[in-house]
Amino acid sequence: MSQSIFAKLSLMMLLQYFIWGAWYVTMGTYMSVFLQSNGIQIGAAYSALAIATMISPFFIGMVADRFFAAQRIMGVLHILGGALLYLATQISDNTFFYWIIVLYSLLYMPTIALSNSIAFGQMTDPGKQFPWIRVFGTVGWIIAGLMIGALTIEKTPATFYMAAIASVGLGVISFALPNTPPKGKSSESAIGTEAFVLFKNKSYLIFFIAAILVCIPLSFYYGFANLFLNDLGMENAASKMIMGQISEAVFILAIPFLFNSIGVKKILLLGMLAWILRYVCFAFGNMEANVWMLYAGIILHGVCYDFFFVTGYMYTEKKAGEKIKNAAQGLFTFATYGLGMFIGTWFSGFTTDHYTINGTHLWENIWLVPAYIAAGVLVYFILFFKEETELKRNM
Repeated sequence: MSQSIFAKLSLMMLLQYFIWGAWYVTMGTYMSVFLQSNGIQIGAAYSALAIATMISPFFIGMVADRFFAAQRIMGVLHILGGALLYLATQISDNTFFYWIIVLYSLLYMPTIALSNSIAFGQMTDPGKQFPWIRVFGTVGWIIAGLMIGALTIEKTPATFYMAAIASVGLGVISFALPNTPPKGKSSESAIGTEAFVLFKNKSYLIFFIAAILVCIPLSFYYGFANLFLNDLGMENAASKMIMGQISEAVFILAIPFLFNSIGVKKILLLGMLAWILRYVCFAFGNMEANVWMLYAGIILHGVCYDFFFVTGYMYTEKKAGEKIKNAAQGLFTFATYGLGMFIGTWFSGFTTDHYTINGTHLWENIWLVPAYIAAGVLVYFILFFKEETELKRNM
């Protein structure tokens, strides 16, 4: 891969996730301040990406992969997406805002798969080259958080403006990315139904159910952590939350070593234990003596996410084998970021409203709910998941 192509792909990834990080983290706070949204309405808005995750594979499989070069369709989607992000700030009705976010999400989520396709299409050794490209996505998310704090725009519509400008910029740049022609008709289904054969394996089925359930605690963090930290009076909360992405980048490096030393079951258990600890920290943290608990809850994001979801993708690939690995990854994404997050975003919204009295959030009660759910999933996993000795040796 030439340095020129590496630079283009790195910039693509940086902007791809800068856009997401610029509006997504603070949307709950924005809705609370400018739209006077309740918990259900905030949860519904966050469910938009889950809906898009379930629908976008059909778009990629039926349209983009067959008829259009990936970089061109990505360019169009990002330019249209930028216009919708701007439009979202021009309205004051919660219902209209929700549908704008749904439509935007339907445009944005396919670009994740498209950006990956563009990157993989230029690589001779994806296993070694892709991580160096993908890491710029994490860098983009971190830069977005730092800019929000530096510009003091966390509680303003400017977060959406920043994302809109970046989206249009990436849309224009996309047309200059390396050509990635359509693949033509694929024999695989859009959501990876070929991978249903994996459910014949009891261990994988138990893991798969646990992965969907863990998305419920995850939804609480994505939807309400920024609003919670702002409610407590933490300054530049969005910038502080990038410690979670830094943690994510650090802990992912430990996974290959842990696979060989302690095995997949213990890694997944550590991830679920981290979910419990995170929400206990949030439940009892404050801006006084227990401020360290707030920071601990943020930093634990790396263990929570990497040790369960990144490990889950790797476990899925090992179980699937070469023939159905793409279908298996598609099915896992559909179930977690689609179905699991859809359930989680709505449940977290209802829970937050239930523990809100006269506009005051009872955060201790709210955060203990995902802690209890994570504890339940942990017990379920310990009792029923049996790690195959052969798989452990191969990892």
